[in-house]
Amino acid sequence: MVDEAIRKAGVLIEALGWIRRFRDRYVVIKLGGSTLENPDSVRAFLTDVLFLETVGMRPVLIHGGGKDISKAMEKAGIEPRWVNGRRYTDEATLDIAARVLCGEICKGLVDEINRQGGRAIGLSYLTTTNCLIGEKLTLKGEQGEDLDLGYVGQVNNIDVGLIERTTSAGLIPVIPSIALDGTGHRLNVNADTAAAAVARILRAEKLMFVSDVPGIFLDKNDPSTLLSHVDVKRCRELIADGTIAAGMVPKVEASLEALEAGVDKIHIVDGRMPHSVLLEVYSDKGIGTEIVK
Repeated sequence: MVDEAIRKAGVLIEALGWIRRFRDRYVVIKLGGSTLENPDSVRAFLTDVLFLETVGMRPVLIHGGGKDISKAMEKAGIEPRWVNGRRYTDEATLDIAARVLCGEICKGLVDEINRQGGRAIGLSYLTTTNCLIGEKLTLKGEQGEDLDLGYVGQVNNIDVGLIERTTSAGLIPVIPSIALDGTGHRLNVNADTAAAAVARILRAEKLMFVSDVPGIFLDKNDPSTLLSHVDVKRCRELIADGTIAAGMVPKVEASLEALEAGVDKIHIVDGRMPHSVLLEVYSDKGIGTEIVK
């Protein structure tokens, strides 16, 4: 019993320096992937987020929900349409995305944080006050033509004052990936790039991506090739040679922009591992991939 108590005290002492360093600093955390589908993983993750707030950090939680949107569309009989790997968002799809993200998922996360003794609030046009400000996104086709994605956008600004007031009041903001443009129209935005934009504008201490991906691998089929620490130059090389590919590319590219804008560190961690967020933030070694400038 005494040995176990001493071991626990050692863990707290190791965390003490990091707790002091990160007090009153923003950490933007994006939750996504299959982690959202596992209630136990979500509960453990939100316990970590609550811990961060309790010891003085200012966590800002941003979430997606692509799989839940796909299920809701299938139930409604709407066939998804893809343009260059991105979901085309028409009015009907936008209605479903907004309901799932701003209503169901956001409310569930807020309720669970409150159930655990914390205080959280959803920041969206549907719940309280909109936080993400966006503009319509277009992609270039193979011939240089503009590709229309419907009501798909990118975040170009946020309501900084709203986040400051919310976190100063001891509340954890939970932000779904739906933005409003200058005319008040809804836009479906990529949650990874939205989180990076929020971290960039807030000049957050850390930006964390929590999903079902443990980090960046040199060989995705070999767990031993996980990169625990990588810099911007190496990331660009890995994107160029195809090591970083598919859905990891926009996540990493958005991370690099955030680093250039003043975010101190980016972390990619596996939300299926219990307390992965705390292990990454408050231990000397961490368990995911850390990207630095």
